Amino acid sequence: MLSVELKQAGKKFQRDWIFKKLDLSLKSGMRMAITGNNGSGKSTLIKCLSAQMPLTEGNLVFSKDQNEISPEDIYKYLVISAPYLELPEEFTLNEFLNFHFQFKKPEGNIGTTALLNLLYLENAIDKPISFFSSGMKQRLKLGICFFSQAPFVLLDEPTSNLDEKGIQWYRKMITRFGKDKCIVIASNDPREYDFCEQILRLEDYKRQGII
Repeated sequence: MLSVELKQAGKKFQRDWIFKKLDLSLKSGMRMAITGNNGSGKSTLIKCLSAQMPLTEGNLVFSKDQNEISPEDIYKYLVISAPYLELPEEFTLNEFLNFHFQFKKPEGNIGTTALLNLLYLENAIDKPISFFSSGMKQRLKLGICFFSQAPFVLLDEPTSNLDEKGIQWYRKMITRFGKDKCIVIASNDPREYDFCEQILRLEDYKRQGII
């Protein structure tokens, strides 16, 4: 059982607090959405939850089966898809998948053929990622999250660059591969998160000026 906690967490840039005094407790099987106006700091909170960005105050604590995980090992337990994370476009799809699964085990020991079919990329195995459409790249970003053995899944604007068919695919993948995982979604589009049990409204934890 994975546990992720924020304790009196705050993050500010210069004089502006993005969020402050945020207490949060997440566990395996939970689904939570982070909502807020554009520019409110949803991506910043995702980066803090993934330990990519340090908090200004408070603590981030990861635990597995009640044993605290050291900060340098947190990456082993999470996957993330976000607009600001780029794919290595010089790789072919096959090269990228081989590289990625050196660090993460495939979910359910899913094989390459099945994975490509689920991504609708079966005809692109030898194609450089630089030749992918924006929709293909987004499915690949999401796919390596859904199909990796990682208990903590962070999704920032997960259906950007996806058409209506792609959005339905995303929702099916969440249902099929997200059952026992802790999933956090940063979004303003209810189609991306209306299945979440919890909603965190970032404006409720926002402060302006020096406090």
